[in-house]
Amino acid sequence: MARRRARVDANHAAVVAALRLRGWYVHDCSRLGGGFPDLVVARRGRIALIEVKDGTQPPSRQALTPSEIKAWDAFDAAGVRVLVVRSVDEALAL
Repeated sequence: MARRRARVDANHAAVVAALRLRGWYVHDCSRLGGGFPDLVVARRGRIALIEVKDGTQPPSRQALTPSEIKAWDAFDAAGVRVLVVRSVDEALAL
C-alpha cells in the first residue's frame, strides 16, 4: 500500500534554510512518519532532534499527534529530548 505524502508545516522550508545558513547540517526526516521528529541537525559536535510546528497556527493545530507522543516518549526514555521549533527565530536560538 502506498503511503500518502507527509504534511509539513508552512514554516518548515524557512526553518531548514535558516539553520543551513547558520552552518547546521540539516537532515529532513519529515517524510519518515511514525512520529519521528522532522529534522535531525548537527553543528560543532552537537546533534538535535527538531519538530517544526507553525507558530502562527492556533495551539490545537500545533498539538502533537498520537504517533509523535509515542515516539517522543521512547526518545525521552532513552534520555534524548526532542525540541519544538515554532519559528525561524526559535530555530536560530539553538
